[in-house]
Amino acid sequence: MKTKKIIVVGGGPAGMMSAIRASQLKQDVILIEKNSILGKKLLLSGKGRCNLTNACDLDSFLKRYSKNGQFLRDAFKRFFNQDLIRFFEERGLKLKVERQLRVFPESNRADSIVKVLEEELQKNKVNILYNTKMKDVIVENKEVKALCLENGKIISLDRLILATGGLSYSFTGSTGEGFKIVRRLGHRIVDLRPGLVPLEIKQDYPRLLEGLTLKNIRLKFSDGGKHIESNIGELLFTKFGISGPLVLSLSSKVVDWLRQDKKVFVEIDLKPALTMEQLDMRLLREFKLNSNKTIKNTLRALLPKRLIRVFLEIARINPQKKTHQITSSERKSLVSLFKGLRFDITRTRPIEEAMVTKGGVSLKEITPRTMESVLIKGLYFAGEMIDLDGDTGGFNLQLAFSTGYLAGEAAAFS
Repeated sequence: MKTKKIIVVGGGPAGMMSAIRASQLKQDVILIEKNSILGKKLLLSGKGRCNLTNACDLDSFLKRYSKNGQFLRDAFKRFFNQDLIRFFEERGLKLKVERQLRVFPESNRADSIVKVLEEELQKNKVNILYNTKMKDVIVENKEVKALCLENGKIISLDRLILATGGLSYSFTGSTGEGFKIVRRLGHRIVDLRPGLVPLEIKQDYPRLLEGLTLKNIRLKFSDGGKHIESNIGELLFTKFGISGPLVLSLSSKVVDWLRQDKKVFVEIDLKPALTMEQLDMRLLREFKLNSNKTIKNTLRALLPKRLIRVFLEIARINPQKKTHQITSSERKSLVSLFKGLRFDITRTRPIEEAMVTKGGVSLKEITPRTMESVLIKGLYFAGEMIDLDGDTGGFNLQLAFSTGYLAGEAAAFS
């Protein structure tokens, strides 16, 4: 195999894996990173613990992407979750599988993932240029020829892999310059928008509930016609609205509804394990046991203390009212609220606060078997630059590692 000069732009998971795979195949690899460290965004993933993949099977995996998950089938055939797990464990990093098959390092530290990647880059003699920004790409006769840096330097090359990320968490360096360049080169960029993003609500209750986590609840989002329902899980109230695993996982669909100017609302089922009838019986039992207590104190057996004030305000029931004074119609109102506490969604938080970016380089312009551009020979894409995004639970990082691996390998062999 002829040695090629391969430049990878972007030192995130996709870029590092691209550089590692190409260098394993004895290519001359340069990795360009605008920050002073590698993996800046990776260090924040999984709340600093790094949920690097998911242990579910291939078909289940492909269903966890908002659209066109089948595009990833070729990348996953080359490098999938068990390959990724093996990659780290063979280099001395122990991993563990937690609930919902999420995979984490046993250390619970994202920097242990970055350390393994850095050591592998060093082992394979990848030349890393830190604090270096890409300015432009030189293309001649529809073939990539060189990379222009912001400092004025021009580096000739044989293959170029762009893994510059999306627009989410922009403070880590994901500022979208890669999209601007490839758009100028003729690629179509599917509209960039937030994915896995907290939502703002119309009601003023978040200021009272900020920081409160509701566990073992279910969500149903609706645009007035269609609706989507979550599994049972957690919700977090924020200063502006709602977040947490359930909200983030379903936010991609909500983003699309809001962009169509639809009125979107969410209903929180606070007791998904109980039917309306069972819940009514439970309330009757609690009311009988606590007949002389205030309704505020009686509900402490069923709700977090901070939620009770809001709950009764919505139900229009005086919190100091004695439980034995609660009417049948008020009890029915409480049951309905338990099964469908409703808030109106006004908008998402900004894309900079999203965990991932929806949109990117059109899949129609990328060859799925190689990650190479169909418009420009020698140009490859990996990671969040591609118009694909997945659920929480390790699916987005696996996308990054797999597309990076495939791009690095294809660039070396082509």
